[in-house]
Amino acid sequence: MESQYSALNGTEATLHDYKQGLGLFTQKMPDIARHYNAFTEACFKEGSVTMKEKHLIALGIALHAQDEYCIVYHIKGCIDNGATEEQIMETVGVAAALGGGAAMSQAVTLVQEAVSDLSQRH
Repeated sequence: MESQYSALNGTEATLHDYKQGLGLFTQKMPDIARHYNAFTEACFKEGSVTMKEKHLIALGIALHAQDEYCIVYHIKGCIDNGATEEQIMETVGVAAALGGGAAMSQAVTLVQEAVSDLSQRH
């Protein structure tokens, strides 16, 4: 029986959907998921570049790639690692400088909504 989940907002629902999909993929392809997870964990491990900075970089790339799940996921990572709204918006500006209107359209909609939704938790 599937458990009942009630999202606080659309951003929380998006994160939940992503995690459910990842869980299902992991059940179907455990070896690939294990290797992928180990690789990404190594990439996001604190080093000379902080985890906050790594999530800001990933956010910029996700904006350029138009990957809505990664945009939300990395906004959460930014906030969880102490990024301010100003730092997130500066990252958006850099992504828009390279990605043009497509990146900016995500910023004026999804990014602002996700920052608002996820900042309420901190």
